[in-house]
Amino acid sequence: MFEIETQNLTKSFGHLVAVKSLNLQIPAGTIFGFLGPNGSGKSTTVKLLTGLLKPTAGDAFIGGESILSTPLAVKQQIGVLPEDLALFDSLTIWEHLLMTGPVYGLSGRETKERGEQLLKYLDLWPSRNTYADEASTGMRKKCGLAMALVHNPRVLFLDEPFEGIDPVASRNIKDLLLVMAGKGVTVFLTSHILEVVERLVENFAIIVAGEIVCSQTMKDTLSSGETLEDLFFKHVVRYKAEDLKWIGE
Repeated sequence: MFEIETQNLTKSFGHLVAVKSLNLQIPAGTIFGFLGPNGSGKSTTVKLLTGLLKPTAGDAFIGGESILSTPLAVKQQIGVLPEDLALFDSLTIWEHLLMTGPVYGLSGRETKERGEQLLKYLDLWPSRNTYADEASTGMRKKCGLAMALVHNPRVLFLDEPFEGIDPVASRNIKDLLLVMAGKGVTVFLTSHILEVVERLVENFAIIVAGEIVCSQTMKDTLSSGETLEDLFFKHVVRYKAEDLKWIGE
């Protein structure tokens, strides 16, 4: 059984098919990269897999549980850092953690112990009393990551987790993901920072206009002499700077 499996997963918005017949099989303990240009269907896929959107057709299974027939069981075993992170402006970073733990059945003591450890690891502890509407983009992103981790999920969905993150925190996050995968946690990662993805993931897929155009292992990619960036641009239309002939004239 795969930890994440999609079966012809499809999402349409009117005439626009954002995700078309998506079929993925991701083993447990894998850091999986889901790549593509803006508007390709990455975030829509994450929202489908985490119950934020209902599919138009198809189904997906997380730890053997269906996103359609057993959505609560799915949500109990996942952690999610969405790209369009929504925090409560009137709550502090620390209050967000204290609120999140009990939602997943943690005691107040467990929540405080884990929350403090996470915020210290992410270098957020000194800023724990900062209100969300006063926090920087990076602080908000790290707060969201701590919230996604506090209940120790089996499957972690990260949508652009390195955006706005400083180099020290970025290194800490990468180290943590590798440790988690080594302990059997499955990580579903989207990122535009291909160099980071290349160093982290074991398997990846590239989605363009809602359809998978490439799916393979990172080992096979690198052994062929290509970089991930080389492969990515083979499948994504890229206009040349030279085509803007009027620039500098």
